Amino acid sequence: MMKKLAISIIFSTLLFSSESFNTVKEEYVKSYNYEQMGKYNEAIKVLSPLYNKYPNGYTLNLRFGWLFYLNKQYKSATKYYKKASLVNSNAISPKLGIIRIYLDTASFENAQTVSYEVIKKDYYNYYANLYITKALIAQYKYDVALKVVNKMLSLYPTDILYLQELAVIYKKTSNKKLQSVYENILILDPNNVFVRDLI
Repeated sequence: MMKKLAISIIFSTLLFSSESFNTVKEEYVKSYNYEQMGKYNEAIKVLSPLYNKYPNGYTLNLRFGWLFYLNKQYKSATKYYKKASLVNSNAISPKLGIIRIYLDTASFENAQTVSYEVIKKDYYNYYANLYITKALIAQYKYDVALKVVNKMLSLYPTDILYLQELAVIYKKTSNKKLQSVYENILILDPNNVFVRDLI
């Protein structure tokens, strides 16, 4: 039953008539090309006629959320991410998008709350744990942030992004292991700009 439900959700979010498939594909390709050029308004505009036909499409709402986010139009981005979540309440991607918006707008408590929602569903979700770490550090909750980082580094011991967060925590708390973390990061990524700026 769950498998049939999952399949129907996928098809309801992606399925177009066979005659329109090529048109849909072309519009998405144009949108991706504009995105790569940093022309986010054009990337949105090219998909707008498609959105008018399929306003409840999960993929389109997710795409619009992402493009408006890149364009720093956070109110619109939130609207589309929330709509994508309504279309598919189990989907994690729209929630991650909303967390990014909260982080960018310094709404750290909200970022923390939504991150915990994702982590309840997917305890080791890479991005939800990374984002909650950032939100916790921004709120000076270093002890809790450290627990999250250690949890993820036990799975990804050489992950640069988590090692960078560890370095931030150690610097903020004057931990003596900071130099060792710097050295480990620079061994793994000799040209790491983040660490050089942090030093």
